[in-house]
Amino acid sequence: MRIHLTSVFVDDQAKAEHFYTEILGFVKKYDVPVGGGARWLTVVAPDDPDGTQLLLEPAGHPAVAPYRDALVRDGIPLAQFAVDDVEAEYERLRGLGVDFLQEPTAMGTVTTAVFDDTCGNLIQIATQPD
Repeated sequence: MRIHLTSVFVDDQAKAEHFYTEILGFVKKYDVPVGGGARWLTVVAPDDPDGTQLLLEPAGHPAVAPYRDALVRDGIPLAQFAVDDVEAEYERLRGLGVDFLQEPTAMGTVTTAVFDDTCGNLIQIATQPD
């Protein structure tokens, strides 16, 4: 068993597509209309095109808003992405206008930072030693 796909709920798929591809650097894998203006829109890491997909899922279900609002209010990231160097990625993303709620912080052997994905979620980036 392995993780093939996971998702984040987004307020606006076009805005999310821009942020996750043009800012974060993911690559679009699938973009299929599914009705009602929604799309099956997934992205992958550019160096792993057949790897785990992230579905940028419309946040229309009534349970989504209270769930995400509670996570954001409590400062809890919805997802975590691995990066080679949190400090370097923090500087790169800040230069692109990304709003960080937590600057790079060492937590034992892990360094993390948390940003707002502009689509209703907090996302954590992390570097762990090999």
